[in-house]
Amino acid sequence: MNAICAVLRLYVLVIIARVIFSWVHVTPGTPVASIYSVIYNLTEPVLGPLRRAIPPMRMGVAAIDLSPLIIIIGVQLVCR
Repeated sequence: MNAICAVLRLYVLVIIARVIFSWVHVTPGTPVASIYSVIYNLTEPVLGPLRRAIPPMRMGVAAIDLSPLIIIIGVQLVCR
């Protein structure tokens, strides 16, 4: 169980990296864009279906995607 939790916690770090990348503009063709592409491909299979089930919450003109938060809370519950 400890190995599974370690992998899940690493995955949470990848999700947090994706959230941080979503706040900045990534220029295509740069090394940073390559890193973002890897992070996106690792997280989208989990976040995409959850985002379709629970759409982003509207806050005026902005929307908050709750799917990363739900995954992080889920990992914390599973590893307890």
